[in-house]
Amino acid sequence: MRLIQFETAQGQRQVGVVEGDAIQTVRGVRSTRELALAALRGGRGLVEEVLDRGCDSGPSYRELLEAGRVLPPLDHEDPAHCLISGTGLTHLGSASTRDKMHQQKAQDEATMTDTLRMFKWGVEGGKPLEGSVGAQPEWFYKGDGGIVVRPGAPFPVPEFAEDSGEEPELVGLYLIGDDGQPHRLGFALGNEFSDHVMERRSYLYLAHSKLRACSYGPELRVGELPADLAGTSRIRRGDEVLWEKAFVSGEDNMCHSLDNLEYHHFKYAQFLRPGDVHVHFFGTATLSFADGVKVQPGDRFEISMAEFGEPLVNGVEIRRPDFAMGGVKAL
Repeated sequence: MRLIQFETAQGQRQVGVVEGDAIQTVRGVRSTRELALAALRGGRGLVEEVLDRGCDSGPSYRELLEAGRVLPPLDHEDPAHCLISGTGLTHLGSASTRDKMHQQKAQDEATMTDTLRMFKWGVEGGKPLEGSVGAQPEWFYKGDGGIVVRPGAPFPVPEFAEDSGEEPELVGLYLIGDDGQPHRLGFALGNEFSDHVMERRSYLYLAHSKLRACSYGPELRVGELPADLAGTSRIRRGDEVLWEKAFVSGEDNMCHSLDNLEYHHFKYAQFLRPGDVHVHFFGTATLSFADGVKVQPGDRFEISMAEFGEPLVNGVEIRRPDFAMGGVKAL
């Protein structure tokens, strides 16, 4: 089952089940979070909750997308209670990268970069035996729900940004239950938009480079994630395809298991606040930046994967500065 959130022409929120171009509107619910909370409190799964409520015939999916009325598939009415985070160095990447790592001898450990060393830890210990804890991945914070851009909308790029680069990824969507237990609702496509020029200056700038907008959706795929997934990431400039490349994900293409990545996020007690929503990006090995592409305002990103329905599309626009040097005032 694949779910979307959308707005009616009157601005009312609804949840829909995707059936081709037809959207079936779930009865008696205004958000995916509300639907999931009802399922948890009733002791039911998400699919069971939808089937129990029933659906009514809804609008055309294509018309919703064209009108910009499709919302992220999971959010929180208070953006401060939606945490956006991610893990990096999780995918095996290109054969050349792996070969370079494996050719280094044990005595060269001291000469490895921190990035290569962490990647090596993931390859060696990111998929522990069941019940065991594996290697800790790279982790980063992007922001709260206020940074999320709806599918189809452009990414705002701050004036101080040095780059506007896509990161095609899979995203885990989570809700914390009333008892503090995290529950995975499913997965979505994501664009973990970042500043790669800033990051390349120094790995210590990684935290800065991630404080950008992001987008995920348009659909939430309920259930388990296939182990081997292949999609396409492309950039359009006007009517031309500026850049296009396949990307892979799923555990067969990762050096960490999902269980391990989820454990190392939710092991922190501050991430177990009842009612909160968590949106977690799982990483990628494919970037246009690595191929020397420089994105411009007006370009469009398209991230697609057949198992997730419609592609995730976003544009790029420069945002005027809203904070200046000396802008902090003493009280």
